[in-house]
Amino acid sequence: ALLDEKALLAAMAYVDLNPVRAAIAETPETSEHTSVKARIDSLKKEENTTPCLYPFAGNPRERMPEGIPLRLLDYLELVDWTGRHSREDKRGNID
Repeated sequence: ALLDEKALLAAMAYVDLNPVRAAIAETPETSEHTSVKARIDSLKKEENTTPCLYPFAGNPRERMPEGIPLRLLDYLELVDWTGRHSREDKRGNID
């Protein structure tokens, strides 16, 4: 069960890194069919949000709009940091 925001973010990062860990893609931005790629593509187009994906709302201490209580750039940093860790039981990681 995903009981809090930390568990949700860990699960999101796990799923977004599956193509990298399987050595199908070298980086999250080149991994087809993932939400992280769609979010990165939206950033490159200078769009505020990615259509059909739940948005990142920002700082949870401020008045909370609907969304994941984290900034998108912080999530991308989490995915990058997590993906750079080598694991013996996984074929790929981010260089």
